[in-house]
Amino acid sequence: MKEFTAKTVEEAVKEAAASLGIEENKLTFEVAEEKKSLFKKSATIRVYEEDDAAVYAQEYLRSALSALGIEVSTECVKEDDIFKITIDSERNPVLIGKNGRTLQALNELTKLAVNNKFRRRYRILLDVGGYKEDKYSRIARIAKRAANQVLRTKIDVQLDPMSPDERRIVHNTLTGWEGIKTESSGEGANRAVSIIYIG
Repeated sequence: MKEFTAKTVEEAVKEAAASLGIEENKLTFEVAEEKKSLFKKSATIRVYEEDDAAVYAQEYLRSALSALGIEVSTECVKEDDIFKITIDSERNPVLIGKNGRTLQALNELTKLAVNNKFRRRYRILLDVGGYKEDKYSRIARIAKRAANQVLRTKIDVQLDPMSPDERRIVHNTLTGWEGIKTESSGEGANRAVSIIYIG
C-alpha cells in the first residue's frame, strides 16, 4: 500500500497512476484524508497493489478460521493472474469437507471478501494440503479417458458437474486434441463440460 498526496483526489490519482505505471481506471484506492480550508486544500489517497490483496486474503482466512477454532498457516504464489493460496492445519480433512465442498465455500468467501475490500475482481484458488492438485490430476485423467472414448465411439460425453477451476482443467487438458471440442453448459452448481465429437 502506498500513499499519495496532492491538492485534490483527482490529482492524487493522476500522480499515483504515473508513479506506478498503471492506468487511472485500474487503480484500487481509498481516500485516506481530504482537507479543505480557505487557504489550503489537500487530499491523500491509499493505493492498493496486488501484493496487498494477497496479504489481505491470507489474513482474512487465518482470522475467519481462527474464529472457528482452527489455526492455519498459509502460503501464496501467483501464477497466470491467479493467487494460489495453500492452507495447512491439523484439521485439513475438516477444511476440505465432503468432495471438497467446504474448501469450495471457503474459496468463494475469500474471493468475495477480497473483491469487496479492493473493489476489483481477483482470481483466488485455495488448496488444502495438496488436495486440489491431486484432484486436478484425477480430473485430467478422466478427461483424457472420456476424450478417447468419444473419438472411438463418435458419441458425445457429458462429465459430472464441476467447479469453474475444475472445468478449466478439462478444457486445458483437451485443448489441441483433434476430432473433439469441449463446451460448458448448465447453470451454477449444475454446470458441466461436454466432450463433443467433431470428426
